[in-house]
Amino acid sequence: MLAATATGAAGAALTAGFPGTAGAADLPPLGTYDVVVIGSGAAGMTAALTAAKKGLSCVVVEKAATFGGSTARSGAGIWIPNNPVILAAGVPDTPAKAAEYLAAVVGPEVSADRQRAFLSHGPGMISFVMANSPLKFRWMEGYSDYYPELPGGLPNGRSIEPDQLDGNILGAELARLNPPYMEVPAGLVVFSADYKWLALAAVSLKGVAVAAECLARGTAAALLGQKPLTMGQSLAAGLRAGLLSARVPVWLNTPLTDLHIEGGAVKGAVVTRNGSPGLIRARRGVIVGSGGFEHNAAMRDQYQRQPIGTEWTVGAKENTGDGIRAGQRAGAGLALMDDAWWGPAIPLPDQPYFCLAERTLPGGLLVNRAGARFVNEAAPYSDVVHTMYDENPTDPAIPAWLIVDQNYRNRYLFKDVAPTFVFPQSWYDSGAVHKAWTLDALATSIGIPAAALRTTVDRFNALARDGKDTDFRRGDSAYDHYYTDPAVRPNSCLAPLWLAPYYAFKIVPGDLGTKGGLRTDARARVLRPDGSVIPGLYAAGNASAAVMGHSYAGAGSTIGPAMTFGYIAALDLAQTP
Repeated sequence: MLAATATGAAGAALTAGFPGTAGAADLPPLGTYDVVVIGSGAAGMTAALTAAKKGLSCVVVEKAATFGGSTARSGAGIWIPNNPVILAAGVPDTPAKAAEYLAAVVGPEVSADRQRAFLSHGPGMISFVMANSPLKFRWMEGYSDYYPELPGGLPNGRSIEPDQLDGNILGAELARLNPPYMEVPAGLVVFSADYKWLALAAVSLKGVAVAAECLARGTAAALLGQKPLTMGQSLAAGLRAGLLSARVPVWLNTPLTDLHIEGGAVKGAVVTRNGSPGLIRARRGVIVGSGGFEHNAAMRDQYQRQPIGTEWTVGAKENTGDGIRAGQRAGAGLALMDDAWWGPAIPLPDQPYFCLAERTLPGGLLVNRAGARFVNEAAPYSDVVHTMYDENPTDPAIPAWLIVDQNYRNRYLFKDVAPTFVFPQSWYDSGAVHKAWTLDALATSIGIPAAALRTTVDRFNALARDGKDTDFRRGDSAYDHYYTDPAVRPNSCLAPLWLAPYYAFKIVPGDLGTKGGLRTDARARVLRPDGSVIPGLYAAGNASAAVMGHSYAGAGSTIGPAMTFGYIAALDLAQTP
């Protein structure tokens, strides 16, 4: 209680002197709406669409010159149990299974009522979005829940992704869509679920068939004069089209400065519009969906484990914690600030590469600075980075190194480099990739003991031939086999390294965004450290502390809850006098 009181006092002190107090009332008025939404990612646009369709006037303010935020950059997997898309596809999900699984994944750290709110409102949110926007969704068949062996887990997965969308529906607004993290090759239409097979196109008939299907989709779209969008581009564009239809304005280049408070309640937002500060009043409340703080070096240094920085994240560059800091000044409590939606990343010279399939495909292993394996390479990406941080103080694992051989390179796509093709010289020049004709020379190049690396690879090769990883259990979970090669036997996760030259890829703690932020309740209302509600203030997405706690239930555990709690916040405001 003493700590909560001290935190509240600090928040009050922070608020003093900011325009969120009485001085904001003297700023130029920028309009009055029932609801003001901060941020145009999945959380913010879902909230705004819901508010508008419930009869509320609404405006979305966005810091960037583009809309879509990190959502537009993403693969746009959406984890929503019992949603109508998977049920129509025959997925054997039930509310009881979902509740049992989420509780097992998250544990007691996240309240049962917040878990229930997510599970009970998620399916309705998906139905609402499909009914009020051009978006349709596809089941990501086979993309396992991340812990399918837990009670209620589904080895064939619950995740969905947006279907193909024609960008022409946005007209001139399409030019203001935030670009994707990775461009799809010209002429192809690729879904997230296709990537696992495209990586195998050189060695798999199914991979060849999927590549041909991607090309056929692209050809058909071109013949129809369409601008085909998939993944995060489709999701962000579809939500924006819904807002256009609902006549909800989205103000770009309009960063949040602070929250406006009257009589202890949040009554609007102070923003910078056309280069000048102004006040937008909110009759009912403000929904903060402004993303995390992954690009705020000071906040990362304050709250997260070292080494950390802003150069390893793939989150939108505008995500500097503005909404979190404004909420904190208004007295909000924070949670999960030490965590992020982690994943092993390769620090390539142009931008970090979030490493999914590459560390899981057979014929590769991760080693620490001592040249030893330390983790199941095929484990959920957040778990791999948690282990890197846990091990690092005593057995340095940041950076770690992904070791592969030429046999691996002859078989599999790596990022966007086709099998047998050479990597860009800039990758080598930056130190992100090393190549050598012997393991000893490779070890010397990356600064690890040569004898240790040889011993580790020999041990790994023996396990691979047996098909059983008794050291780290790689391949024991159904999830481990998603990004692997079905042609490899007896374990699709494991193959020996034997063909020179050998390659080492630097692996650092990357992330899709931070997952800590404002504390909220089951109605998405922002809470003070003592658990009391700040009237008129709501939060969703990465500006709020994640309902997943320190874990990650399945593909789309970021976007699924973000959209759901944006939806919940707007529903709650619609019921507020």
